[in-house]
Formats: sequence, C-alpha cells, structure tokens
Amino acid sequence: MSWKYFNGNCNQDQPQGLTKLPERPPWRQFLSRAEVNPAEDEQYWKKLRDLARKDDRSIQRGKSFRVLTDKNGQSEIVDAVNAAIHLRRPLLVTGDPGAGKTSLAYAIAHELQLGPVLTWPITARANLVDAQYRYDAIARLQDAQLDKTKTGDSTDPKTLEKKPEPKEEGDLGDYIQLGPVGTAFLPSLLPRILLIDEIDKSDLNLPNDLLNLFEEGEFEILELVRRKRRQVNTVDPDATVTVRTADKDMEAPIINGRVKCCEFPIIIMTSNGERDFPPAFYRRCLRVKMPNPTPESLLPVVRSHFNTVDQSGWTKTQENLTSLIDEFLDKGNKADRATDQLLNAIYLMTRDESPSEAEMKRLQNLLFKRLSEAD
Repeated sequence: MSWKYFNGNCNQDQPQGLTKLPERPPWRQFLSRAEVNPAEDEQYWKKLRDLARKDDRSIQRGKSFRVLTDKNGQSEIVDAVNAAIHLRRPLLVTGDPGAGKTSLAYAIAHELQLGPVLTWPITARANLVDAQYRYDAIARLQDAQLDKTKTGDSTDPKTLEKKPEPKEEGDLGDYIQLGPVGTAFLPSLLPRILLIDEIDKSDLNLPNDLLNLFEEGEFEILELVRRKRRQVNTVDPDATVTVRTADKDMEAPIINGRVKCCEFPIIIMTSNGERDFPPAFYRRCLRVKMPNPTPESLLPVVRSHFNTVDQSGWTKTQENLTSLIDEFLDKGNKADRATDQLLNAIYLMTRDESPSEAEMKRLQNLLFKRLSEAD
C-alpha cells in the first residue's frame, strides 16, 4: 500500500477523497477518536462537502493546479504534503509570487475532498485570538438593554409582575463566532485544510504565538471558560454552548469552553521569503520550496485553465504558445513574474475580439512587467 494520500491528481472530476488517516505519531496525540461521535461527524462532513461542491471558483483552483515532477515522475511538493499528513505537522511553503503556493491548499482540498478551504490572510495587524474566535460584547450589551426595555425597569415591582426578565446568559453562544483557525481545530475524524496566507507579512510575535497551538492542538474561549467557572454550582459542568463557525450557516458545540482537535488540520502556510522565522517555529514545521516554472511545467497549467475556451481561438494560440512562454520566462531565465501574468495574456489572445498581433506585442510589455519593476 502506498504511503501517499495526496498524489497531485487534481484534474479529476470525481476524486475518491480521503476516508481514513494513518496512525498518529505518539508525540502528536490529541483528542481521542473515541470522543468523537461518528454519526454526528458524518453529518458534519456531508454538510462541508455540500458547501464545497457549490464553490465553483475553489474547485477550479484545485483542478487547475499542476505538480512539477522530476524525470522519474516524483515531486518534492507531493512528498512534503504527505509527510505533513503522516506527521500531523504544518507545512511552510515558500516560493516566488504566483508560483502556486496558495493553489496548493485548494488542490489538496479538492483531491482529498476535505471541504472548503479555511483561509486566514495575514496582514501586519493579524491577531491569533481573532483568527480563533470573535466575541461580540457590544452586540450582547445592546441586546441586553433592548430586552430590559421590553420588560420594563427591573427595579419596579409592577413591571416584574407583568413579564420576567429573560435569561440572556444562556444565549452567550449567539455572540461568539469561530474564525478560520478555530474552525480548523474543531474535533473531527478527518482534518480540515487551513491556509495561512503570506505569514511573512505578520507581526514579529505571531509565529511565536502559533507555537503553543501547533504543539498542543487546543485553545480556550475565555468567555465560555469564565461562564463555566462562575456558574459551576448551578449548571452542568459539561454544558455545551453552540457557536457559529467560519463555514457558511454552520454551527458547532463547544464543551467547557475548550476547542481541541482530534485530527490535526492540514495547515499550509505560504511565504514569499520576505523574512526569516525563529528556529522554534521552523522546528514545528515541514518546509518546502515551490519550484520555479519551466516551459515544460507551464504547458499543462495553461491547458488546464483553457480547456473550455473557444476552440478556434485556442488552436490559434497554441501555435504561438511555446514562444509566448519563452518570452514570459525570458528564454528560460524567469525574472520575477507570476503565472497569472501569462494566463492574462493568453486569455486576451483567445477571445473572439482578440487584439491584433501588433497590439498583442504592445500588450505583452504591459502584461509581462516584472513584479519588482516600478511604474
């Protein structure tokens, strides 16, 4: 039996999907599988896959991804993804802009049928707690004041006789929503795909903040933990609070205010190599570099994107495709250009109202500008 679960066969219309995972390393044990209800988990994944089937854009991103292989048909990218699945470790993917780092996450989700990709785009203001969950204290206060207005002044005995004040405390979960990271770490028998995009743009402290989460696979929702401690004598200590998740129209039960994964999510962190990370962070990750495109690797990528365009336009374009790719790569010496730029040029060339050959030459100067060039 092959050790590979992900093979890079992303162009399949009906991929088989991931149904069973390899055993976890002893040092990467999290929530026991016996603590996950199989029937509820099956329903959870049915909803997720229904959501994924409705997202045509994500499906196209996954299907159009192509893995660059060596002369023996092997790929370091495929090996790295499968090692991350076996070892339950995050994967840090570096490479030039447009090399396909982000698309890799969608390719894994599509081939393994693991639902929608949970995406956390990183900025300098990105905060781990916000990516885990958000608590809307202002909305809760406004609703409490509105309830009090409807029931009258709670200090007036006459109004208390008319209608008792509602127990808003029981609806605390209405004001909590899990972010992409929090949703990825919900307990399940299969892993979610979490894309942490452009982590090198983060604040200096964010990689260190991630260390404990990557090691322990759990975090607390402080508002629910405080509620449990405050009411431990009056409520069930294992009381469940239902909160919203990052998935559209889906909710999840939270017990004791803690979220702990059963299967560690497949985490793809992308980096353009703009900064280094602490050794402790590197120790907890697997690292791989997305290879630079070559004429041989770009041909199948282009064909996967344009297999449904007007055939007359596409046939005409294919005659000049090799020379166009050579120009894009500067005769094999890629000069910080993204694959999107090549696809933009080909799209214009395959339209019924496409530019003339002379106009296309001028447009190439516009479309093939190096990413490091100033205006």
